[in-house]
Amino acid sequence: MAKIKIKQIGSPIRRPEAQKKILIGLGLGKMHRVVELEDTAEVRGAIKKLPHMVEVVD
Repeated sequence: MAKIKIKQIGSPIRRPEAQKKILIGLGLGKMHRVVELEDTAEVRGAIKKLPHMVEVVD
C-alpha cells in the first residue's frame, strides 16, 4: 500500500480537544514533526479535518 508523509504546521494550543486528539492519532503533537503513514481513507479524512494544522509533504 502507498505511504503518505504528513507534517504538522500548526500549533494545537487553543484548539478544540477533538482536534488535539486527531493530531495525536496521526502520531503528531509537536510543531514541524513529520510522520509517514499508510495512505488510507481514515488518514485522508483526518487530514481534511485539520487543513490549517497539517500538510502533505512530497
